[in-house]
Amino acid sequence: MSGSYVKAARADEVPDGGRLVVEVDERLIVLFRIDGKFYAIDDICTHDDGPLSEGELHQFAVACPRHGAKFDVRDGRALTMPATRATGAYECMVEGGDVLIAIGAASSAAETSTAAPVGQVVSAAPTVHQPGQEPAAASANIATSPTGGVAVADASATAATATTDALSEDSIREALKQVIDPELFVNIVDLGLIYGVTLHEEAVGKAKIAIDMTMTSPACPAGPQLIQNSKDVVGRLPGVDGVEVKLVMIPPWTPDRMTEAARDQLGIF
Repeated sequence: MSGSYVKAARADEVPDGGRLVVEVDERLIVLFRIDGKFYAIDDICTHDDGPLSEGELHQFAVACPRHGAKFDVRDGRALTMPATRATGAYECMVEGGDVLIAIGAASSAAETSTAAPVGQVVSAAPTVHQPGQEPAAASANIATSPTGGVAVADASATAATATTDALSEDSIREALKQVIDPELFVNIVDLGLIYGVTLHEEAVGKAKIAIDMTMTSPACPAGPQLIQNSKDVVGRLPGVDGVEVKLVMIPPWTPDRMTEAARDQLGIF
C-alpha cells in the first residue's frame, strides 16, 4: 500500500521502545519504535475513543487505558474485545533522519466491523459465538425484533424456568443472563454490567424490581436496547409487578468486572 509520505517527526525524538504523539494532516497519530523499526497508528481506540498512546505496550500490542482493548501497532488490528474494529495504520519510512508516514494510505481494516446486527439475542443458555460468526439459525430461542431492536428470548421458555425458582436477586440475575451484548456476544451479567438488584415488596407475592446497570462505555450504541431487553426478561418473572432500570456510570466499567468465563471468551487476560 502506498500514499503521500509526509514528515511526522525526527527519528531521534522516539527512543527505541518508546512512542510519540504527532499531529499530521489534522490527525493525532502515535509513532512507536520497536527494535529500531517505526510503526504508526491513529491515537484512538475504536471502542471508546481512548488514547492508545497512554496504554501499556507489550511486544507489538498496545492496550487502551480505558477498557483494555488491545491493538497491533503494526497494522492497527483489534486483537481483543471490547474493540471490534481496527484503528487506522500507516506505512513508515526513515529518510535523512526523519520519520515519514504515508498519510494517504491508512489501513482499510478500520472500516471492517465484526459486530453482529443489533437484533440477535441468545437464550438463557447461549451458544458462544466468536466475533464475525453468525449465530446458528437452528437455535430455538433466537429471535429478531421486527423493528430492528434487541429481541426478547422465547417467553414460554423464560416462564417455565422462572416457575421453578422463588423470586430473588439470584433468579433475577439468572434471567438477565438472557440479555446478550450484540457487539461482544457475552451476557450482561458475566460482562459485569449489573451493579445492583433490589426487590421492593409491594404485596404478598408481588415485588417491584430496581436494577442498577452500567455500559462498557457512555456512548454504547446498544444501551437503549439492552435496558429495554432487561426490563422485558425480568418483567416476565412470576411475582414481578414492575421493573425499573437505572443507568449508572460511576464507578466506570472496566474489564476487571467481568467473570473469568467472559474474560476467557473475549481474550482479555
